[in-house]
Amino acid sequence: MIPASFPEKSEIARLTARMLLEIKAVHFNAREPFTLASGLPSPTYIDCRKLISYPRIRSALMDFLTVTVMRDAGFEAFDNIAGGETAGIPFAAMVAERMALPMTYVRKKPKGYGRNARIEGAMSEGQRVLLVEDLTTDGGSKLSFVDAIRETGASCGHTAVIFYYGIFPETEKTLGDHGVQLHYLCTWWDVLAEAKAQGAFDPETLDGVEAFLNDPRAWQEAHKG
Repeated sequence: MIPASFPEKSEIARLTARMLLEIKAVHFNAREPFTLASGLPSPTYIDCRKLISYPRIRSALMDFLTVTVMRDAGFEAFDNIAGGETAGIPFAAMVAERMALPMTYVRKKPKGYGRNARIEGAMSEGQRVLLVEDLTTDGGSKLSFVDAIRETGASCGHTAVIFYYGIFPETEKTLGDHGVQLHYLCTWWDVLAEAKAQGAFDPETLDGVEAFLNDPRAWQEAHKG
């Protein structure tokens, strides 16, 4: 269960960034950018899936995520915790355990046989569902999961993630227009601040990352190909 006392939001963000850096889930490379799933270049990449292999860190972060949701949405706001396939599933299970709630998961698409279901586990009409994922970039991928949850007759007005890019201004509007509030622990800005404080990367790399964060669309356009 959840301890009674937790740091303020700003300290949670700093500690989350520190943990992500400590396990080398954060990758910066301005000279040879990464290619994102969208096909666009980026000098930043984060691998939140690594967290499941670090018990002390994953426990602290799941405590942080649970208390963040309870502080922002309410202590009795949910009846079911759903994880998005696949990265959200372990984190949803850990949050559900802390909140003493049923856990389900949502497939990206119907499995194509048997019940052809997208929801696995028991989710019923009228339940208030929290969607848990590892991260969000622009919020778009969350909408399909939310719609699948709502098709059961349950409601889904909140999603919680460990990491939120925090650099695309349309993200929270995209979710908000769909009736979904976003809860998160830290952003790229928090990671950059902690990386600077630690001297975790060379100054040229940090400058390149900061240029990207300040205007990601222009940076991507300039570095295509």
